[in-house]
Amino acid sequence: MSRVRLLVGTRKGAFVLNSDGTRKQWDVSGPHFGGWEMYHLKGSPVDPNRLYASQSSSWFGQVIQRSNGGGKTWEAVGNKFVYDGPTGTHQWYDGTPHPWEFARVWHLEPSLTDPDTVYAGVEDAALFRTTDGGQTWHELPGLRTHESDISGSPARAACACTRSCSIPRRRGGSSSRSRPPARSAATTPGRRGGR
Repeated sequence: MSRVRLLVGTRKGAFVLNSDGTRKQWDVSGPHFGGWEMYHLKGSPVDPNRLYASQSSSWFGQVIQRSNGGGKTWEAVGNKFVYDGPTGTHQWYDGTPHPWEFARVWHLEPSLTDPDTVYAGVEDAALFRTTDGGQTWHELPGLRTHESDISGSPARAACACTRSCSIPRRRGGSSSRSRPPARSAATTPGRRGGR
């Protein structure tokens, strides 16, 4: 029978839940990193035992953790996220210029073909990649330096980070149209579990 694993991030740590395919009984491991806010946990589709976690605290800052044992043990890996080249400024929420500065990793996305390659979406809006299991991170500057200047609108930046879409801008920096939300298999008509 197949196994099911659920990775749960909370404001008080991370939990790894395992069950068989019936999902009637769950084995709960955790809390891992007790007291730390967990922004994202993700497993590699290539190696089911390879897990990545993004944790943060106001005191200690951002820490990326990696497990090679399905969450039984963890190790801190590289946490140096440096923007590629001169950063300049972007438009802050109140309309003033603000320098680009790394704050935290919001999303981790392991490669579909290599357990050592992971993409990280960070605040301020940028995309980083590692090809050595998280030891070193390098910016993919296209998101931050693209001519559409997503930095002028937090909504457009979120859209670019989560859906890789482009929304044309009107004069003044707002979008000229909105896009419908992305649909998952659970909400797509005609798919299993859908409406």
